[in-house]
Amino acid sequence: MAGQNVERREVLRVLSLAAAAAQFPGFQRWAFACPQHSGDDLVKAPAPSYKSQFFSSEEYALLETLTDIILPNDGTPGAKEAGVAEFIDFMTFSDPEIQFPMRYGLGWLDARARGVFNAPFMELSREQQTAMLRRLAYKSEHREGDEEGIAFFKLIRQYTMMGFYTSRLGQIEIGNPNLKTHYDEVPDCPHTDDREHKHL
Repeated sequence: MAGQNVERREVLRVLSLAAAAAQFPGFQRWAFACPQHSGDDLVKAPAPSYKSQFFSSEEYALLETLTDIILPNDGTPGAKEAGVAEFIDFMTFSDPEIQFPMRYGLGWLDARARGVFNAPFMELSREQQTAMLRRLAYKSEHREGDEEGIAFFKLIRQYTMMGFYTSRLGQIEIGNPNLKTHYDEVPDCPHTDDREHKHL
């Protein structure tokens, strides 16, 4: 269910927050920051279970389910493996501008599930959950009265994609060449006969 363009200004705003979030020691899976290295091996420090900074435990479980449906593991790591819910929780905690839309949207989705299926969203089958989200994701399936849900789904999808592609797993998937090179020491300049680079 990924897709739709993201406004450039919004991307830049979120990336600036993501850079700050990279310093947060509580992330278990989301990894914007480069991990520690020892020689050629990655050293993975043990991390406690992620503790939600903004959402309640019920809201966070719903958030994680939504990101997994939007960007599932289809043979390659998806949103769940990348820890995208951690990213969205921290971004929401850090950005008052999206706090109400995120919390309201989760509540709207749960209320709509109860109205349509007489059960909370988390108790629906994956097929029922996906069917609900398709109505919000695709213009051809939009229905009158779903406007608030459509706006929320657009928001959560944008943050899911940004969270994934700023994670280490997302960067590996797009082949970021910067992940392939790590120097334990700064390499010496190879231009030994032209240290001032006058001829480059």
